Amino acid sequence: MIKGIFTLSLLLGVMPVQGQDHLTVGNPKGPELGYSSSSGVKILTVGKLHFKDLNKNGKLDKYEDWRLPVDVRAKDLVAQMTIDQMAGLMLYSLHQSIPAHESGFASGTYNGQPFSKSGAAPSAISDQQKQFLKNDHLRHILITTVENPAVAAAWNNNVQAYAEGLPLGIPANNSSDPRHVAQPNAEFNAGAGGAISQWPDGLGLAATFDPGIVQQFGSIAAREYRALGITTALSPQVDLATEPRWYRLISTFGESPALATDMARAYIDGFQTATGTDEIKDGWGWTSVNAMVKHWPGGGPEEGGRDAHFAYGKFAVYPGKNFSAHTDPFVKGALQLNGKTKEVAAVMPYYTISYGIDPAGNNVGNGYSRYLLTDLLRKQYHFDGVICTDWLITANEGAAPDVFEGKPWGMETKTVDERHYQAIMAGIDQFGGNNDIKPVLAAYQMGVKEYGEAFMKDRFRQSAIRLLKNIFRVGLFENPYLDPERSKAIVGNPDYMKAGFDAQLKSVVMLKNHANVLPVNGRKTVYIPKIYYPMVKNWWGIATLPHFDYPVDTNTIKKYYNITDSPDKADFAIVFVSSPQSSDNGYSADDRKAGGNGYVPITLQYGLYKATDARAQSIAAGDPVVAPAVKNRSYRDKVVTAGNFMDLQAILDTRSVMNGKPVIVVVNVGKPMVFGEFEKKVDGLLVHFGVSTSALMEIISGKTAPSGLLPLQMPKDMATVEQQNEDVPYDMACYEDADGHQYDFGYGLDWKGVIHDARNTKYHK
Repeated sequence: MIKGIFTLSLLLGVMPVQGQDHLTVGNPKGPELGYSSSSGVKILTVGKLHFKDLNKNGKLDKYEDWRLPVDVRAKDLVAQMTIDQMAGLMLYSLHQSIPAHESGFASGTYNGQPFSKSGAAPSAISDQQKQFLKNDHLRHILITTVENPAVAAAWNNNVQAYAEGLPLGIPANNSSDPRHVAQPNAEFNAGAGGAISQWPDGLGLAATFDPGIVQQFGSIAAREYRALGITTALSPQVDLATEPRWYRLISTFGESPALATDMARAYIDGFQTATGTDEIKDGWGWTSVNAMVKHWPGGGPEEGGRDAHFAYGKFAVYPGKNFSAHTDPFVKGALQLNGKTKEVAAVMPYYTISYGIDPAGNNVGNGYSRYLLTDLLRKQYHFDGVICTDWLITANEGAAPDVFEGKPWGMETKTVDERHYQAIMAGIDQFGGNNDIKPVLAAYQMGVKEYGEAFMKDRFRQSAIRLLKNIFRVGLFENPYLDPERSKAIVGNPDYMKAGFDAQLKSVVMLKNHANVLPVNGRKTVYIPKIYYPMVKNWWGIATLPHFDYPVDTNTIKKYYNITDSPDKADFAIVFVSSPQSSDNGYSADDRKAGGNGYVPITLQYGLYKATDARAQSIAAGDPVVAPAVKNRSYRDKVVTAGNFMDLQAILDTRSVMNGKPVIVVVNVGKPMVFGEFEKKVDGLLVHFGVSTSALMEIISGKTAPSGLLPLQMPKDMATVEQQNEDVPYDMACYEDADGHQYDFGYGLDWKGVIHDARNTKYHK
């Protein structure tokens, strides 16, 4: 350590952090300050108090004074910022992996080399990250996969030291999509899994019908996020699950406006609220994470269930005139918290065009809609936090409706610069998935030309102040640094893992228990069939080859039962399957090439489905660039089969070979499904929403009683799915099983029978 640091240590009580280049200095009645020995930042002393000289001017500026209100500090800093620096704050990075992938999604280089050839440490800053931090003034970084918690903490320290050395010393506000579910399967949860506590997905949390569990999750997840250097959560997803075919239902809190509203409030209170010595002011503190609720004004009512990540799913429709219910989780939940932080820090609009909602008739994507963002969210509901676009809404779309690229819905014919300008004037503060400052500066010049320099500078200042307040409130200006060893101890610690596992247990729903076949007590012998997995492509187009395999970890099952591959030797069978999956997700290039419009059904059953009850004319249509001739998106009378139709065959074959011995089916449910294809053939039926094999076995073996309740309806057939309105909850005819039970919202069994308790008394149709 250099002599100057030793001297400073003696004078101020500065302590170096072992293995890192950052230092800390305490305050008698204030925060501990952390700063980098390589950033050029010095410590200012006023009386017995210490402050960081972030702009290196040798005096204490208001934004450097931790005693002042956040609003005062943010305004002072903005007054010192250039337009370029404010524009940089309005950027939100593309997905970043630590270390960077070597090609494709979340890729990067180190001194021009891929990571494996660079000799760089996993915690090093990539070339691209240095570029957007320094040249584009970006300070909001979206993190996906990390090698481990210690590497994430060390990377955070490197990024913060680099940012601290740049003009004004503004720290990075790192963020994450949900990462506590078991497996990543799309770009919106690409950081999931790994060394972190494991919880059920959104529908699973909703199946507990217990906001207290969700608040506990938020509090624990926030502590794990902070230990990873993450201070903004791109969550919760509070879209109402009123359209049963939508791909993203699994991450919602179900179809009940009341339940989703309470879950949203609990989730955000858990993430944002710090207490005791962790609190800095007004509920915000060292364990707080800014929540970004999504997707305003509700992304659930996608026409036909197609998703707006693609052009074929750009429209949300409201045939039931039920728009206001979709805003409830936002305006009655996220904007009316029980905790001291009072309201959510940020809001993300969805990609969708909320068709027919703007009274002026402007059918543009929600991120471009002044009516939705300014007239409703800002003025009517008085939200003054950050509004951030979903990722890549300003980028150009792909060459066909099913190509995963930009999502400029309603603005397809405009330039990238014009899209940025439209979004800013609609009320957007920040652009998700944009590392490049140039189109934001171009939008500024467009505004100057139309409204004058003073107007446009004030507009940028408004957004900059909102963005900076979220950085100030969580203490990053005082100390953004982490101890990697402490991060290792926090993330995924046994107490957090146990809490997540307990929530998994409470999320499992038992639908059928004919003749009390469950629980299966004792050391019995079980037959578990392997499942055929067809070739599928993931969100990024990467194919998995077809194969047979066990759908669960059989080593876990062996802790409870003996396993045999001979049905004759088994006492009972468990068949583990997934709910029906539409491989085309509502659009088929083959149909388009054959002369059709490309649109096909999304099925909720395994077997062959012909859409005889679908609309003859779609409610919405319009692809001015990639499919201008398509004026009707109907898929009526077209035929599809679920990509995993062999799951059904596995169930039926197992029933046949078991010769009357009990067959239990466990379904990993991503969205509602039609049970009539097999329910009468099985004795026991459990559904879950992304839990571990251990949690399932605890229930099947009787060590824990099932207590979950359905957070959405299970349809009688596909006819009722086609006839329901995309925006209306509880409007399907529900399936009734052989025991006379209807699989309706709030239904579930325990060992005694149908559950009737305070939960489904409070939350009901």
